[in-house]
Amino acid sequence: MGGMKKDPSESPVRTLIKGFLTGGIEAVICYPTEFIKTQLQLQSKKTPEYSGILDCGIKTVKANGPMGLYRGALPLIVGSSFKQAARWTGYTHVADQFKDEKGNITVPARMFAGFCGGVSEAVLAVTPMETIKTRVTDDMRRGTKNYSGSADAVMKILKNEGPMGLYRGVIPTIAKQGTNQMVRFPTQFFFMGFMAGDDPVKRDNPLLHGAAGACAGAVSVLLTMPQDTVKTRMQSEDAKKMYKGTLDCMVQIMKTDGIMFFYAGTWPRLIRVSLDVGITFCIFPLLGRFI
Repeated sequence: MGGMKKDPSESPVRTLIKGFLTGGIEAVICYPTEFIKTQLQLQSKKTPEYSGILDCGIKTVKANGPMGLYRGALPLIVGSSFKQAARWTGYTHVADQFKDEKGNITVPARMFAGFCGGVSEAVLAVTPMETIKTRVTDDMRRGTKNYSGSADAVMKILKNEGPMGLYRGVIPTIAKQGTNQMVRFPTQFFFMGFMAGDDPVKRDNPLLHGAAGACAGAVSVLLTMPQDTVKTRMQSEDAKKMYKGTLDCMVQIMKTDGIMFFYAGTWPRLIRVSLDVGITFCIFPLLGRFI
């Protein structure tokens, strides 16, 4: 990881397995906050169904039980495993090309490697899994009952719209994920250096890696909320009827809801992403001790 010498035993397959397991664990823990964030982004500003995070959570549990917060979770949990696998494999492969003989890498190179990891996960995992999650969540919110679950949504989207139906909103997703990882990897390295200094014991502490990751996640949220909001709207059930494309979606949100709506759902996403990235940077190196 950040600034450390390349581990000769860190083969692409080992990185892939560690990333896959990291993603699954992280997704199970964090999904309810992702569900609430999506609900808040899909509602209308003029006639909102929920007044905030707690109101959304309480109403969902009352209407659908505790497992209602996990509606549409399966594709995200599976997808998160593939997402982390793609992210870490993409990042480590590119970062290794820039490391010197001591294992050091410059900040611009680390940012570029992070961007490559973000693009990899956006194309290989995030866009289709987010589309399924958003469709199922939107269907439950509207009460239209078009889908009985995630698997049913996949089959119907493929049947009615073809494979590209799963890639609606791919442009803002690439922009969001690329920016996310371009910010997170160097920011995590910065906070890790601040917390651990040159102490090798502290630098090997998974909890400190996780704390630094949580800080990096919070920073990335503030920089990517507009992309995330546009991405969510583009993947909603009626997006094809409402928007001509990504730019048209941005313009309509601006006209209808105002510029601050681009930051709808910031708090639940901030909580989720901080947890997500913190858990990720904690678990990934920890798994290296057992795999």
